[in-house]
Amino acid sequence: MALFMAPASAGAFELALPVACDLGKTCFIQHYPDHDPGPAAQDHACGSLTYDGHDGTDFALNSLSAMQTGVAVLAAAPGVVRGARDGRPDISVSDPGAPPLDGMDCGNGVAIQHEGGYETQYCHLKQGSLRVKPGDRVEAGTPLGEVGLSGNTEFPHLHLTLRQNGVAIDPAAPRLRGCGGGGPDLWQADLPPPVGGIIAAGFAPQVPEFAQIKQGDVPAPVAKSDGMVLWAYLYGTRAGDRLVLDLQGPEGRIIADSLALERTQAQSFRAIGQRLRAAQWPAGVYSGTAILTRNGAEIDRAEVSLSLP
Repeated sequence: MALFMAPASAGAFELALPVACDLGKTCFIQHYPDHDPGPAAQDHACGSLTYDGHDGTDFALNSLSAMQTGVAVLAAAPGVVRGARDGRPDISVSDPGAPPLDGMDCGNGVAIQHEGGYETQYCHLKQGSLRVKPGDRVEAGTPLGEVGLSGNTEFPHLHLTLRQNGVAIDPAAPRLRGCGGGGPDLWQADLPPPVGGIIAAGFAPQVPEFAQIKQGDVPAPVAKSDGMVLWAYLYGTRAGDRLVLDLQGPEGRIIADSLALERTQAQSFRAIGQRLRAAQWPAGVYSGTAILTRNGAEIDRAEVSLSLP
């Protein structure tokens, strides 16, 4: 159960983006706060990009490789660090080797106190990356640490919770009770609508394992690969969505299909492909297009290309 509503003066406080990434390209918003007061879950637009009781905004990276390279977590507003914790390992909570949470679901994190009774909390930071300590004064954009996989999480992301006077509110709809309304938000930048989309797309010599896609290390086909596969990595899809995959080669279309997505899923992938029927694949440029549609309207698209000698 969740309730997010700020008083009418909320517009005086604004948040900068808390991750040093290109939203919609190198990162995306996986979850928003839950606006449903009961056991169901709805984001502020009455969609499915949340889950029951979720109280923050999840800025997710496109791959584990990006996390390992390092992506900075930034203070979203000026204030004073109230608390910080480090030392929790970067491991999926579903991994059999993950340690008990022991109440530390946030993992490695930072809490910052701001004027007006506001507080921001930053969760799941990378172990050993924290750059601030309690008592430090920060400005909007001050590096706090890096996006990680610590605490109660299964994918690398920053969970940002905004509270006012101890009550969690949704910065995308701070004055909204329930879902489906409008009104000003607290973000300095325009955030994309909560509809889901395509995280990444690419080519492979065979249908890849989902773990490879999440890691970001799917190998590309070569001239004598046994297959030519086009895959798309999706988030926030709903039952009834469709994904069109179109794989073209230097001699024309190789394969295309329109795939029905039968379940609402936080993350998933789909792939189509063709086996090699000659000595090798023709030299030239291969192109792939992935189009995600909902109720007949396009909501996202990804285009990729590959050159073979």
